[in-house]
Amino acid sequence: MSRITVNLFFNRREICSASRRQHIIVVIDVLRATSTMITALANGAECIVPAETLSEARDFYKRYPDHLLAGERRGVKPSGFHLGNSPMEFQREVVRRKTIILTTSSGTRTILAASASPNVLLAAFLNVEAAAEKAVQLAEAEGVGITIAPSGRKHSFSLEDFLCAGAIALRLERADVEFSDFTWGALLAFKSLGEPLGQAVWMCRHARELREQGFGEDVEFCSQLNLFRTVPVFKAGRILPA
Repeated sequence: MSRITVNLFFNRREICSASRRQHIIVVIDVLRATSTMITALANGAECIVPAETLSEARDFYKRYPDHLLAGERRGVKPSGFHLGNSPMEFQREVVRRKTIILTTSSGTRTILAASASPNVLLAAFLNVEAAAEKAVQLAEAEGVGITIAPSGRKHSFSLEDFLCAGAIALRLERADVEFSDFTWGALLAFKSLGEPLGQAVWMCRHARELREQGFGEDVEFCSQLNLFRTVPVFKAGRILPA
């Protein structure tokens, strides 16, 4: 069996291309979309419906008013939504057995950009071990490569997502893999951290902006490694636990 190629792309055009090649796509949005989705499903949510725009999310909610409407724009909960994009809001007593309609500035859009792939996994620091294991399992079974897709912020580089990609790559090293240079860069960046992960994430630009908005607790929560074994999977327009 040939080695598993592992690429890392920020550009959504490249992510779309990799998804059409049926790669296993691992979408990351540490602050905060994928962290929130992992938390929601770990706390018993039935599934999550990602929406690209606010109007799309609201239209879907009109058809299914028993669902929870959640999301953010510029970090803030939109008017009329039940929940924002803080993982702290998605407690078991709120989300258990609920379907959640979620729209965010970057994360949900990256997920939808990868929709041509039959295997889209969602990862964050909260589940890196389980996400890496699942990605390798699927890549070996399907005979395809793995593409790590950090959502970034406003279509640009985001350090916390890059470090999370490196944390996933560290776990992928155990398998028979061939890393792209960008993937090696993420791995080396994560390995070179000379301070606790939480301190490194705390200083990232997006983390600083969230702290200024009063979401410092979110930054601390999202900086934890392997808090959950839940690996969300996007299939047929729904995000479910693998």
